[in-house]
Amino acid sequence: MTKQGATLVSVFIFVGVALIACAKPYHEENERYVFVSTNINLPYWQEAQAGFLDAAKTLGVKGELTGPTTYDPNGEVGVFRQVVEQNPAGICLSAARPEIFQEDIDKAVAQGIPVICVDADVPDSKRVMYIGTDNFKAGRESLKKLAALVSHQGNFAVVTIPGQRNMDDRLAGVADALKNFPALKLTKILDDKGDARSAFDQVSALLQQKEKVAGIICLEATGGSGAAEALHRLNMEGKLPIVAFDNDPETLDWIDRGVISATITQKPYVMSYYGLKFLDDLHHNAVHQFKDWRTALAAPTPTSVDTGTVMVDKNNLKTYREALAAHPKGL
Repeated sequence: MTKQGATLVSVFIFVGVALIACAKPYHEENERYVFVSTNINLPYWQEAQAGFLDAAKTLGVKGELTGPTTYDPNGEVGVFRQVVEQNPAGICLSAARPEIFQEDIDKAVAQGIPVICVDADVPDSKRVMYIGTDNFKAGRESLKKLAALVSHQGNFAVVTIPGQRNMDDRLAGVADALKNFPALKLTKILDDKGDARSAFDQVSALLQQKEKVAGIICLEATGGSGAAEALHRLNMEGKLPIVAFDNDPETLDWIDRGVISATITQKPYVMSYYGLKFLDDLHHNAVHQFKDWRTALAAPTPTSVDTGTVMVDKNNLKTYREALAAHPKGL
């Protein structure tokens, strides 16, 4: 190469490096996304936190999970309002009660903050999309599993949190699936308020009253362990099938001991991982169907994403636990 050619190459390299140095980075230095959940102490939400932080690390942004330390819908609204005042780049939200969140979600979106509902939806709000389980379908799966365990007949009880949208959808799925099992009857709906101790007390009282119950379906995370503890204390282990929900460590332990027959597990890691990625796309208007998501005729994202479920019982418990242990851990 001639001296003149070498000089020209050096100039091109210098100009290229200068342009790269001057280019505005895709992500701002303090770009921050927040996930507001119903109860940050539950293992379910700690798994969701792991997915959220893993996505944040991949993208090179800041991620944070926050919320009340017990099931406290009004407290969660307060946390959500505080987060909105901080003007983050985007918010994922699992709303304990949809009716008390709608106005605040709409205000956040009006301020230009994208809000995605994860796990529990607020469909009448201006949230951009929903990511999570098809809860109606999951309720149907719960009923079908119990029906097989009780030979398609008998009375059964449901442990849930009435008024929480995702739980109500699961209960609607149970009711819909009942149409296929005329000899099965739902006779009791117990509200454990997301507390295993409450589930234990109510299931214990139900069984001590000599109620004719052939099985129990739990539609929220803590109900399974509470119901299992009740059966254990009353020496009824193995005599009454329990179909639980989610993958709390206690629930998996009770499956290992043969007290809980099966649990319908969700994918909170997957929900929150993709929740942050969709928020990032919205914040940067990465999908160019419209110029700006804030003024778009329709959201430039899917309206909903069903992340699916996994049925876990004693046959596949070991494999499931091994997969769970491999997930990145939240802070």
